[in-house]
Amino acid sequence: MNQPKDPKRYRQNVGLALFHSNGLVFLGRRQGAEGPYQWQMPQGGVDRGENPHAGALREMEEEIGVRPEHVDLLEETPDWLYYEFPTDLRRKMRGRFLGQMQKWFAFRFKGRDADIRLDTHTPEFSDWRWASLDSAPQLVIPFKRATYEEVARRFKKYSVGI
Repeated sequence: MNQPKDPKRYRQNVGLALFHSNGLVFLGRRQGAEGPYQWQMPQGGVDRGENPHAGALREMEEEIGVRPEHVDLLEETPDWLYYEFPTDLRRKMRGRFLGQMQKWFAFRFKGRDADIRLDTHTPEFSDWRWASLDSAPQLVIPFKRATYEEVARRFKKYSVGI
């Protein structure tokens, strides 16, 4: 039986599924990542005093240059999705967190590809592409895979073109 997670042991985080009008989702290649699992959707921590929706909009602009006027909110997960860091990563981080608890947001992108900019802050991604939502769990680092599978299941309805 799964034990309830202690939210104080998990860093609050947001994840962003940015859907193109054709139903594909934004994936970024992690800056400096090596190996086969280099792609992911934007995500980032929620700042102290910030609500998750505001954090999602801030992270989207910081990581990929997409401004709030370029998106429509489709859905916010009502619950938090959890994943744990692998032991070796947790040792390197020396933090109090076992992993992250994430609110996920589905947004419809209504801008142009030129509105996506990876250089607005310290770059987190070296490249990006539009891809099927179904492909994302196999491209992300394995310790995030179960979360991506759940996000793909919940947001599948947005992966059709409009």
